[in-house]
Amino acid sequence: MANFTNADVMKLREQTGVGMMDCKKALVATDGNFDEAVKYLREKGMASASKKQSRVAAEGLVKCAVSADKKTGVILEINCETDFVARSDQFIALMDNIANHILQSNAQTVEQLLEEAYYLDGASKIADLVAVATATIGEKISLRRFAKFSLEQNGVVASYIHMGGKIGVLAEIKSEAPVDALQELAFNICLQIAASKPQVVAIADVDASNLEQEREILTAQAKNEGKPEAVIAKMVEGRIRKYYKEVCLLEQEYVRDSALAVKQVIADCAKSTGCEIVVTRFVRYEMGEGIEKRQDNFADEIAQQLKGLN
Repeated sequence: MANFTNADVMKLREQTGVGMMDCKKALVATDGNFDEAVKYLREKGMASASKKQSRVAAEGLVKCAVSADKKTGVILEINCETDFVARSDQFIALMDNIANHILQSNAQTVEQLLEEAYYLDGASKIADLVAVATATIGEKISLRRFAKFSLEQNGVVASYIHMGGKIGVLAEIKSEAPVDALQELAFNICLQIAASKPQVVAIADVDASNLEQEREILTAQAKNEGKPEAVIAKMVEGRIRKYYKEVCLLEQEYVRDSALAVKQVIADCAKSTGCEIVVTRFVRYEMGEGIEKRQDNFADEIAQQLKGLN
């Protein structure tokens, strides 16, 4: 039996960026010798991307894919180091391949997804596709996140991509109305989400702790403005209604007609089709959000180079 532990497997994965099972196979093949296992993976062409693991991949694209019957949809974000690479045919092909795979997949996490065999080639895993792209493109590439909606009831899953992949939206709408009748509404709902950044669908979905915190902040603001106690409560409730219009999709002003709220647009469509229409959930990805980009100081870089010449 090879002499290594699960901690060794994790360490090898962290150093090489290769999947857990392949790291385990490498340690088995090298009788637990860590350095030899790294060499083994490099020789197999699987760890060629390891030198790029410390780089910051803060560019990339958001991609959506929806099945032909409009019942299943996915959204994912893959990151790279430069916008130039994000626009390359190879990077776009990688996104297409992985998006189409997720449509067939039952994976719940990125880790599970990376370990799955690619649906068009059982000999390769999703992690292999990413590693090969990293090695051939020459930049760190990272599958950051994904979400998948599968609708078992009547309705549609719709998507929208803005600015060529900088923002993506996936939305699920349940209704007995014909799919064709729902398509335009679903697209406009996705457009609304992309533009207005709602956090939840309806008032009932607002997190109670977040609402209480917002109420406390608004109360403190009113007191700091010197408002009398008698009117503070009414002011706070008015500002809470404004808060709902910011964070709740159904309460927002409709981007195509500010005289209407989104819930009115949905109600009008429901009336015209004779069927109830319910937006059940959505996901909005903005490429690179939350990733701390490396800030290069050009002046400091030149100064360091000059210092080295002295």
